[in-house]
Amino acid sequence: MPSAAERTRTLVQSTCSAVLIIPGLDGALPYQLMPDHRSVGPDGEVFLVFPADSPAVRAATHAQDDELNAVLEITDVAPVSVPHRIRGRAWLSGWLTREPDQAEPGRMVLRLEIGEACVDDLWGADQVEPEDFATAVADPLVEHEAELLQHLHSAHGAEVRSLRELLGERGERTTAGSAAVPVAIDRFGLRVRFTGVQCFDARFDFPEPVRDVNELRYAMHTLFDAAAR
Repeated sequence: MPSAAERTRTLVQSTCSAVLIIPGLDGALPYQLMPDHRSVGPDGEVFLVFPADSPAVRAATHAQDDELNAVLEITDVAPVSVPHRIRGRAWLSGWLTREPDQAEPGRMVLRLEIGEACVDDLWGADQVEPEDFATAVADPLVEHEAELLQHLHSAHGAEVRSLRELLGERGERTTAGSAAVPVAIDRFGLRVRFTGVQCFDARFDFPEPVRDVNELRYAMHTLFDAAAR
């Protein structure tokens, strides 16, 4: 199971939507506070790229040497159509400053120094220490997860449905016409949402954590073969 820090780091480095919340900043529309790009620095700080005329940039400029509190809220939505599509959220709060040395034409980089963080996702709700976030590593499949899930759903639906054979009595209680949608995948395994009369998630763990897409292919074949037997 990935740690809370790893899950948070994965969300930050994913393509999930994010919005920067700055207390006291009135009149800004939500899309104006969505960074164009985000990345994590070596000390766990989060760098956010905004248009130079963004309300977030103006607020950081006016704050100058004063501490400007801000919260980065990330919302993770499943890349496939499924009931209860929001998979989780993460919140990283801290202090916002400008990084003028990293500015690009028409763009400004803001630095969010993390004071505290938390995540609430398919694994549960957890607090994350800034030090743990700084040393955590994002899941190696994060850049490919959306494409992988969409491919599994569209091209391997029958195989995904067959995984109910691995659930024992729980799988027997699912109705024949119920759908099985791959809702999340990481280096540890695949999560499938079974919908119909009942709606529940089932985790299918890989024999061992995978390190890349090539190892994932072998792990998926192992799961499907086990279900076929």
